[in-house]
Amino acid sequence: MRSDKIKKGPEAAPHRSLLYALGLTDEELKKPIIGIVSSQNDIVPGHMNLDKIVEAVKQGVALGGGVPIVFPAIAVCDGIAMGHEGMKYSLVSRELIADSTEAMTIAHQFDALVMVPNCDKNVPGLLMAAARLNIPTIFVSGGAMSAGIIGHKKLSLVSAFEGVASYKVGKIDKGQLHEIEEKCCPSCGSCSGMFTANSMNCLTEVLGMGLPGNGTIPAVQSARIRLAKEAGMQIMKLLEMDLKPRDIMTHDAFINAMTMDMALGCSTNSMLHLPAIAHECGFTLDMHLANEISARTPNICHLSPVGPHFIEELNEAGGIPAVMKEIAKKGLLKTDLMTCTGKTIAENIKHAEIKDPEIIHSVDNPYSSEGGIAALFGNLAPEGCVVKRAAVAPEMLEHKGPARVFDCEEDAIKAIWDQKIKAGDVVVIRYEGPKGGPGMREMLSPTSAIIGSGLGSSVALITDGRFSGATRGAAIGHVSPEAAVGGPIALIEEGDIISINIPECKIELEVSDEELQRRREAWKPRKPRITTGYLARYAKLVSSGTSGAVLN
Repeated sequence: MRSDKIKKGPEAAPHRSLLYALGLTDEELKKPIIGIVSSQNDIVPGHMNLDKIVEAVKQGVALGGGVPIVFPAIAVCDGIAMGHEGMKYSLVSRELIADSTEAMTIAHQFDALVMVPNCDKNVPGLLMAAARLNIPTIFVSGGAMSAGIIGHKKLSLVSAFEGVASYKVGKIDKGQLHEIEEKCCPSCGSCSGMFTANSMNCLTEVLGMGLPGNGTIPAVQSARIRLAKEAGMQIMKLLEMDLKPRDIMTHDAFINAMTMDMALGCSTNSMLHLPAIAHECGFTLDMHLANEISARTPNICHLSPVGPHFIEELNEAGGIPAVMKEIAKKGLLKTDLMTCTGKTIAENIKHAEIKDPEIIHSVDNPYSSEGGIAALFGNLAPEGCVVKRAAVAPEMLEHKGPARVFDCEEDAIKAIWDQKIKAGDVVVIRYEGPKGGPGMREMLSPTSAIIGSGLGSSVALITDGRFSGATRGAAIGHVSPEAAVGGPIALIEEGDIISINIPECKIELEVSDEELQRRREAWKPRKPRITTGYLARYAKLVSSGTSGAVLN
């Protein structure tokens, strides 16, 4: 065992003395030491319940014959960080989570790990750490938040963001907005739609790193506690089998994940995180793969923000195993891959079934014959950009309009509130990429402002930043190269015509090559917005959004 380095032999006497100081007994020192990485804190609603999940994991580990030792990982609540400088620290926390987990694991020679994340950056950050460390590891998330409800209408966090816009344009009054904010997030858990946190928890299950149910069992159900105990027991079996993350997260497993991403209509942030996790596994996921996979994968789920259904309903309809079994009918999944259950995907989904065909459509009756996400390419985004195709109004799948150019998120939001954005416009928010932000802020506030103002069917938004999984509309993010490095988005001028064709995966700036070259020669890099601390170091090292915003 790895932990023998700190437990056995006379040379380990100093180490044992410190383990005794923890209260460990000689009997415990004969057993494997299992690190439990807890993202629990009291500021993130998705993480406020993780103490109960961790306690259940500890019981499971002990039942399985191991010694559970808990250590922390930080977590940022994207919703609370949204719309101000705090959002610059969201994506960048992913690297801190991965790095700190690596440091703690190697410093203390844990034999195996149980990861207990829940929200947007903790799940990919810990998956990156798992791939990097490559010791037996299993995931169990904290579970999804229940949907809010007013009358017969279900709500989520996006209801509050869009409610602000509706209030500002006079569609609802202050009392109605207050009722929305009180009721849209009614419980602990990761926000209730197929937003980034739930997307990544579901894809963790698809990758084979979480037990069936990891992505969909609600946070408030006792089934989540039972799942945590099972994960604790299962890590002991994985340790015995010596089954490691890179044995599970193979290239084929990532193709499965991208396929299920398309079938489920996950957050565009998955196109940022999957490449970053794959990078830690030692291979590259090319953006062009997204369109190849999308072209052959039907979209069979419309969960919020795309449709009226929520994660709790997906769970009752059969969960991820049912969706995987349905997609496998078209031969689109490799089902002979090993998973953390110690069994193959085929064995895991053998008895799965769709219990509600309104929530999970059949492959013969999909919402669309193509997947929920598209990568667009053209002279405006030579390295690509992404859009949640399933969340775009049909009339906006093709759009051409004048650019309204803003060099930061705040200026764009003010223009929307001041009703300076008109039907037909293409809002451009730049210098918000990984380097330019720095930190590649999510843009739920401006997209919600557009939707809430009634412009969702007539205005597009493009950015070198990114979007929340709760975003809907013609919102195109991750434009690469970004403005801070002189990408074409930096060369757009007010009034330039931008052409968007999502079905053909094209995005073009209708300016001649000669004019673009003239602008390129005149362009000068901007002074960094932040010159001290972690963000300044991050900006110097980070790669483009289309390569996962990994650190070079």
